[in-house]
Amino acid sequence: MTHRSFEPGGYRYAPGVFQYSAGVAAMPGYEIVRVRFRDPVPLAEGFARAQALMAAEGRPTTAFCSCELRSPAPFTQEGFDAFNALYVGTLERWGIVRDGENPVARANVCPEVDEPAEPSLHAFGFTVEARSGLPTFVVAGGAEAPEGKGAYRDHIVRLGDVGPSALREKARFVLAEMERRMGVLGFGWRDATATQVYTVHDLHPFLADEIIRRGAARHGLTWHYHRPPVVDLEFEMDCRGLAQERVA
Repeated sequence: MTHRSFEPGGYRYAPGVFQYSAGVAAMPGYEIVRVRFRDPVPLAEGFARAQALMAAEGRPTTAFCSCELRSPAPFTQEGFDAFNALYVGTLERWGIVRDGENPVARANVCPEVDEPAEPSLHAFGFTVEARSGLPTFVVAGGAEAPEGKGAYRDHIVRLGDVGPSALREKARFVLAEMERRMGVLGFGWRDATATQVYTVHDLHPFLADEIIRRGAARHGLTWHYHRPPVVDLEFEMDCRGLAQERVA
């Protein structure tokens, strides 16, 4: 797989599925800035706030390149498909999704505790004119099932098994997918400034030899006590390499 360019946004992306790309990287002359809200903001309001923040920087809506969502609970496959159709509609109105091609990287996970009342925006990324001179990228969230093959449940690694060996196998699959996505964009773990894990299961039995030893936690590891967005998925990760992160 090769990356593609989204010129109106100033970034390139690794093609994924219709609801999101596998990852994004700033094009020459640009860098990606991440903005995290202090509390998740209901999706429509979150998009409006993101648009206002981008406009204040003199950036168009097409500069929107990544987002991190929070949902009340894991979706059924049918519910997930319906949610994605609504979410993608905003990106179409913003001039980002064209002819079914979506360049935006995304993570959508479900807090196990203190969950939002409705799908909400936790953080987003957008491109600005380069200031740091460093290459920047965001890899989309991925769980233990290949994407683009139909229903997740039909392809989940060790479906229904959350024992130590199964979780290790799930983690290996997800880590390999993170590496594949970074590789498409020309990056590796040495370029990542942050790595996030989303699971409600114990990751300590394989933390050292599967995650740390391969370089996936060079700047630490942020563990969110969250579930992936679809029922029966148990382990998700994403990562990024950025020079600027803000709280709004």
